[in-house]
Amino acid sequence: MSFALALHGGAGTIAPGSAADEARYREALLEALAVGHAKLASGASALDAVIATVVSLEDCPLFNAGYGSVFTADGRHELDAGLMDGSSLAAGAVAGVRTIRNPIRAALEVMRDGRSVILGGDGAEKLAREHGLETVEPSYFSTPQRMTQLRAVQAAAANRAMLDHDAAAIDSSSQRIGTVGAVARDREGHLAAATSTGGVTLKLVGRVGDTPIAGAGNYASARVAASATGTGEYVMRSLATRAVSELVAAGAPLDAVVRPPPARRRRV
Repeated sequence: MSFALALHGGAGTIAPGSAADEARYREALLEALAVGHAKLASGASALDAVIATVVSLEDCPLFNAGYGSVFTADGRHELDAGLMDGSSLAAGAVAGVRTIRNPIRAALEVMRDGRSVILGGDGAEKLAREHGLETVEPSYFSTPQRMTQLRAVQAAAANRAMLDHDAAAIDSSSQRIGTVGAVARDREGHLAAATSTGGVTLKLVGRVGDTPIAGAGNYASARVAASATGTGEYVMRSLATRAVSELVAAGAPLDAVVRPPPARRRRV
């Protein structure tokens, strides 16, 4: 069976005419794609492929995941990540972590451990250390661009948290790309999904979005795998990835499922 891989760099947008910016993001996405593709081509599992793809994006400062994550309201970083294996319906996630270099790797250890699906804060950090995952100082995740973005949102948003592309409307130097994710099908036909994020700029301390929640930020079954990006509170309330997966599995056209219906004119 052939294999397949898709990835995303978030719900952001790149302003028209920003050829240099677009080239940097495309290069980073293509590099991550190549990493995941190489895994699948060698016969690795879909789960291994999505993890490798997301790790590549977590290590890139252009995206809102891992290195380069946005700041919370108190000027720190709290990272979330989640994944799901469609062949077993096993899932693992971490939330609000501050020292794990690659949160998606920690999500895998939570899945393997099996005693929980989501592990947060100090508990997730402890599990990561016990399994030998690389940890860093909290300052590792900071970049000058994200600090500029934080200051701009603080000045203009009246303490309202913002997605990257909304923040970019306030400050043209802000990064526009956010949450990262990947889905894959391996040579055995198994599916997997993974998602990682720093959340939203100026988010409340302790806020957990959709990313670590199976059925919201990511979902994988025997037939469909999905990874979400956008405003987490809406994604959670709609269980977006689970809803999309069920509709597609039932035979609904993908394009019709993921796009809203056209607005109807009201008759007078």
